[in-house]
Amino acid sequence: MAHDGCSMTPPSDTDFMRRALLLAQRAADEGEVPVGAILVMDNEIFAEGWNRPIASHDPTAHAEIVALRAGASKLENYRLSKATVYATLEPCAMCMGALLNARIARVVFGAWDAKAGACGSVIDLPRTPQLGYRLDVFGGVCSEESAALLRTFFESRR
Repeated sequence: MAHDGCSMTPPSDTDFMRRALLLAQRAADEGEVPVGAILVMDNEIFAEGWNRPIASHDPTAHAEIVALRAGASKLENYRLSKATVYATLEPCAMCMGALLNARIARVVFGAWDAKAGACGSVIDLPRTPQLGYRLDVFGGVCSEESAALLRTFFESRR
């Protein structure tokens, strides 16, 4: 049986990541780097985002930040301690810092980011003891699909 990049993960993680992948495609359709993110609490999606720095003229408008802002606004609380974030790409240092500050319980991501990943690829912010807050991180969910979307996007721009 062929490994599709998703079959080894719990079904709920795969289902949620597939929704994030649809948002990543939306970003690509808008000319943005294809990254999508959703926030889940009690097995319900309560916020979502996709990369929007170009359209919004905002360098902080990464998918995770957009989703965090929407979720915090919806819950009227900047602490999202019961939430899981699903992102199609390993969060960067800025996004990981925001996720830690929001006290997110869990981060699940797709493709590893060898250039800017902050969950072990370049740096490992969630495991930095000086930060004092720990969250669970699980990488590689639907990684092949996530990486293919990014690869196709960048190849089309060369």
